[in-house]
Amino acid sequence: MVTVKGHVDKETCISCGLCPDICPEIFSMDDDGKAIALDNEIPDELVESAKEAEELCPVEAITVE
Repeated sequence: MVTVKGHVDKETCISCGLCPDICPEIFSMDDDGKAIALDNEIPDELVESAKEAEELCPVEAITVE
């Protein structure tokens, strides 16, 4: 079984809020207004939407692997 996790580069994030709109189970906005990813394995049923958030991030701040 492959472990898939999400990561947000907070230096690159522009606080657009797109990732939690697409995949709120994995991504949310931190107190500083930047996106964060939950620090745990992404369940199989959410990998597709997490990957969509990665692909649609306007500044490519998200990695899902």
